[in-house]
Amino acid sequence: MQTNNFGAAPASSSLRLDQLPDNQWATVLDVARPDGADDRDLVLRLTEIGFVPGEAVRIVASGLPGREPLAVRLGHTTFALRRHEAALIHVTPGVPEGARHG
Repeated sequence: MQTNNFGAAPASSSLRLDQLPDNQWATVLDVARPDGADDRDLVLRLTEIGFVPGEAVRIVASGLPGREPLAVRLGHTTFALRRHEAALIHVTPGVPEGARHG
């Protein structure tokens, strides 16, 4: 079984948020738990602002060149994330019935 960079086995249809096509809704599965102290602080911030399992999310715009930064819609709020930040968020395409999305 293939594992991601953080040692966890990915869900069969999961991808990183930075891989999600623009304007496609997805559901947050989890946020990676990296080893580096800087990334641990980043993961805490991402969790505190609402990137938690079950939340609906989509990329509403991306910068050029290289899709940096990403404008990410979470609930009724839009955040600008660097691709490195978005890569820590694992999602599955689609939104479960009854999930909140703005």
